Amino acid sequence: MASTPVTGSQAAVEPSGPRPKPFFTPKKIILYTTLVFFSLYYLFPLYVMVVTSLKTMPEIRFGNIFALPQTPNLDAWVRAWTSACTGLTCEGLAPGFWNSVKITIPSTIVSIFIAAVNGYALVNWRFKGSEVFFAILIFGSFIPYQVMLYPLVMITRELKIFGTLQAVILIHTVFGMPILTLLFRNYFASLPQELFKAARVDGAGFWRIFFEIMLPMSLPIFVVALILQVTGIWNDFLFGVVFAGTQNYPMTVQLNNIVNSAQGTPEYNVNMAATVLTGLVPLTVYFVSGKWFVRGVAAGAVKG
Repeated sequence: MASTPVTGSQAAVEPSGPRPKPFFTPKKIILYTTLVFFSLYYLFPLYVMVVTSLKTMPEIRFGNIFALPQTPNLDAWVRAWTSACTGLTCEGLAPGFWNSVKITIPSTIVSIFIAAVNGYALVNWRFKGSEVFFAILIFGSFIPYQVMLYPLVMITRELKIFGTLQAVILIHTVFGMPILTLLFRNYFASLPQELFKAARVDGAGFWRIFFEIMLPMSLPIFVVALILQVTGIWNDFLFGVVFAGTQNYPMTVQLNNIVNSAQGTPEYNVNMAATVLTGLVPLTVYFVSGKWFVRGVAAGAVKG
């Protein structure tokens, strides 16, 4: 009998292309082991703080600092927020929290807006001496804050705002503009110039191009600036303790007063709870918008 020819669909098809690589390769094992190690290294202090804040003082004194609490409770957190002594008053961190909010929100909004306009103008509306202006602005960001403390004290005194929240807001706004201007300038420089030229041909002016074209395309870099400013301003201690005045201390200054209080026995659970409470805001901002931070950096924040 004649053999039936094998059709193309019945013939065995040999696999083509590169062989799939195994997931666990020596290179990946080393990489993930290193990442896990450093993650645990940085998370371990946070674990100790949270665990300690949930313990009672007898358990802290006679127990293991790394052990989980036997009977977790939030008494230390309540005391840290409402009744811990921050110097001569025992009102907890609550007043300092609201002072930090009053400082952070206007400082962040004003500094980011001014820096965005600066970066946009330096890229798309060049003027005579713009490069010199930008160089001076960047040079100012490398001057240590401590060098400027006394001149700033004199300036805020002459403006009659020394010892007020307005002084801290002004200083954070000024010191935030150089690095933010650099970020926005580099980001706007990475955008297609054809968009700007087309808008100019259509008759759009400075502010219309900025608000209707540049801003909608700049969400990633705004998130980068937001995270940098919120983290820097919220965690600031130096400007708060010098310029805010004793009635307007931000949260970081009050945290220092709680931890370094010389009255009575140190309450480590309250200290740890106060520390975690102080760091919750920048941590929350970063975790909520972290992916935008990476996108903003990759999209042009470090691009010339």
